[in-house]
Amino acid sequence: MRILDKYILKETIMTFLFGVCAFSAVFLGSGTLLRIAQYITQYGASFSAIVRLIIYSLPGIIVWTFPMSMLLAALLTFGRLSGNSEIIAMRACGISFKRLVTPVIVFSLGVSIFSIGFNEYVVPASNQAYADLVRYEIQGNTTPESQDHIIIKQIQDGNIQRLVYARRYDAETGRLDNLSIQEFEKNKMVRVENAEYAQWDTDDNWVMYNGVLYDLSQPDTERMMKFDSQVLPINQNPNQIIRSQKKPDEMSIKELKEQIDIMKSQYVDTRKIETELYQRFTVPMASLMFALIGAPLGIQPNRSSSSIGFGISIIIIFIYYTLMTLAGAIGQSSFIPPAIAVWIPNIVTLIVGCYLIRKESK
Repeated sequence: MRILDKYILKETIMTFLFGVCAFSAVFLGSGTLLRIAQYITQYGASFSAIVRLIIYSLPGIIVWTFPMSMLLAALLTFGRLSGNSEIIAMRACGISFKRLVTPVIVFSLGVSIFSIGFNEYVVPASNQAYADLVRYEIQGNTTPESQDHIIIKQIQDGNIQRLVYARRYDAETGRLDNLSIQEFEKNKMVRVENAEYAQWDTDDNWVMYNGVLYDLSQPDTERMMKFDSQVLPINQNPNQIIRSQKKPDEMSIKELKEQIDIMKSQYVDTRKIETELYQRFTVPMASLMFALIGAPLGIQPNRSSSSIGFGISIIIIFIYYTLMTLAGAIGQSSFIPPAIAVWIPNIVTLIVGCYLIRKESK
């Protein structure tokens, strides 16, 4: 069985790597290269910038190709084994289909785990590098733009000292609207300040207006003081603040969780960013689900060409990502919590895969 496992695993890995290269080339050619062409014609992007754009875009593309490549690998591997009558020979030796598919399932689980790590440590950094390269080097846009949910953290010796949240930065007025400032001592909140807005003035200071300060430093005692104006104790100008902000696809799982907690504390709807967080797990796990479907579908009663495997892969991928899009939309609405909604495509795929394997094992 070890020899047989190695044989099936080798076929699966080779086809999987081929799928990663093929699907990555398709995504790169259909989307990224078109955008790069626009940067060349509109902004005169240099050759060095183009090469870096391609490099930075690859991790985000590759992580989406893992499930597709796993499906293709399972389909073509078992399709070839079936077409060469090797499956019949193996079953004649008393080997069940469940046993034959075990190395593929183990490999797909490894791919899923690797994909979660890859999506955590590589993809966010590459996405941020890509966005910074486009905005600040190619487009040469140094003027801060309006943005929602501004978060500023001041950390010293690993401990948070101050947390600033603004509902929105308005580039036209240069204001931070609806501020909340939390100050900490020894990881304990001691002061909270809320202000209607903060304005960047001519003295290079942020000045808060129409605010309230709550002193929580004394146990069982809360003191409140209103103020008309007060200097916000941060030394970042508008451009530095905007450049320090990250989009959801540029954040790690830890950063997404922190962002959600901060936004919830300000009673802001977090369903969209929660959907992004949970998809960091559901998309990688699709590799395992696709392996469960691909292996039994690859078994054909008659010999067939690999083009059928490609065709089946495209159909399944289209159905899955359609379900994923619908599930994401449902998660961002009020029907089903995001933590449940984003798992719907994987649950459906798991049920279908288990049914197909059970049917093929009879």
